[in-house]
Amino acid sequence: MQIKQIDYSLYLVTDRSLARGRPTRAIVEAAVRGGVTCVQLREKTCSTRTFIEEALGLRSLLHEHGIPLIINDRVDVALAVEADGVHLGQTDMPLPQARAILGDKALIGISAESLDDALRAEAEGADYIGVSPIFTTPTKTDTAPALGLGGLAAIRAAVRLPLVGIGGLNLENAAEVIRHGGSGLAVVSAIVSAEDPEAAARRLRAAIERAKAQWG
Repeated sequence: MQIKQIDYSLYLVTDRSLARGRPTRAIVEAAVRGGVTCVQLREKTCSTRTFIEEALGLRSLLHEHGIPLIINDRVDVALAVEADGVHLGQTDMPLPQARAILGDKALIGISAESLDDALRAEAEGADYIGVSPIFTTPTKTDTAPALGLGGLAAIRAAVRLPLVGIGGLNLENAAEVIRHGGSGLAVVSAIVSAEDPEAAARRLRAAIERAKAQWG
């Protein structure tokens, strides 16, 4: 099994409803300056055309910095804009069908809400796993019960793929995610809702790098 060499250390997931009226692009630009290493564009309410336009703009921005653009849920949008990959939940398109559409070069991440989800994702050829949720979070209300850091550690012991923790993560608990086996952490409100997204990203990235130096 070949694991694509992507830095998942600080993985930003966008959410326009939490951006305090600021454009998604402005948030992403600031976060890039602060050190995010991967960006997932998540759009739940806009039209497909708007989603595609947003994705095309972010793709050019991110590729200038060598940062991958991942599309949340929508395999069609990922294909249309030639994004670097797609992130799929447990009720989205099954991984084998997504792979058949997007090809072997695309990154495909899978949200795992249990150890069984993670094992299946690895067996089916996922590139990384989003372990979700680590802690309860107001950002998403349709999630499974929190796995906790112990759940993250159990998945780390069972699979070889990169693991990205998500759910209730912030500067205070970032290091613990790395300590318990995370390859990185995905954040939404900790950057998107921050008064200064660039500074928030910079602080998170520094905490992650310190943790990796100690436990990585």
